Amino acid sequence: MSIKILIADDDPDIRDILKLTLAEEESYEIIEAPDGEEALKIIRSKPLDLALLDYKMPKMDGRQVCSLVKKDLLLQHLPVIMVTGKGEISDRIEGIDAGADDYVVKPFEPKELLARIRMVLRRTKRDLEANPLTRLPGNVAILNELSSCIEAKAPYAVCYVDLDKFKAYNDKYGFEHGDDVIRETARILLSTTKELGNPNDFVGHIGGDDFVVVTTPDLCDKICEKIINDFDNISPSFYNQEDRENGFIIGYDRQSKIHQIPLLSISIGVVTNELRQITHVAEIGEIGAELKKLAKSMEKSNYVKDKRQKLP
Repeated sequence: MSIKILIADDDPDIRDILKLTLAEEESYEIIEAPDGEEALKIIRSKPLDLALLDYKMPKMDGRQVCSLVKKDLLLQHLPVIMVTGKGEISDRIEGIDAGADDYVVKPFEPKELLARIRMVLRRTKRDLEANPLTRLPGNVAILNELSSCIEAKAPYAVCYVDLDKFKAYNDKYGFEHGDDVIRETARILLSTTKELGNPNDFVGHIGGDDFVVVTTPDLCDKICEKIINDFDNISPSFYNQEDRENGFIIGYDRQSKIHQIPLLSISIGVVTNELRQITHVAEIGEIGAELKKLAKSMEKSNYVKDKRQKLP
């Protein structure tokens, strides 16, 4: 998979120089933006690996774009390199204060720029093994988190989150709209966990429409309830007016029979070590899959919490 880099600069000549340098030297995939507003729009809609932002741009400058990106729970892990004018020390300071990961000064030496880009990309990859769509920690980080929970022997709750009727939605509205739903779900999980959870709670993206939230048993009910409430409130906005008013979409099964498929809902299976001792990560996954399946059978957004004691 090629590395995608956004170049945001109002000077087309600078964009051309950057594009040639990056595409020829490292075969990076380049996306261009002529101003800050367009840059922010691209950042919010496309999975990127790095953003190269000129400090001075029309409509919105690089500092403003960077600040908004770093405040967004879903985008804050995107590395940003700020490009500033020669001798503009205040620009560099403000760029770093806005959250920029590094900066280069015009006129720049292409080899130095490439070295800085490689350094930031290496650091980001090391710090966050992430799902490319949501930038949330992926499977390696999730396994490490669950292993740490088991080893610590402290109370924990692992919430397996899954969307219902997502395939039917994708079939009708397309993968681009499906990706928007995934990103919005991630935002809900992040904001809810940040608001109601512990400071060190964990949110990961298993893949597709599957997520995991790791918190403590005393807080998991409130977190699940708010996730469900927020998702149910926003779910109708993913549909056109007709489907929204109907409360369903028309879909087909494998025998080409027409079905009325309800709007998207969310199911959560919650595994805790309150009543049972869990000794292996695979055990958490097996219990979580069983509980999530039970929650999905209820035909509406719901969560099911493990309340069974393990037989001696």
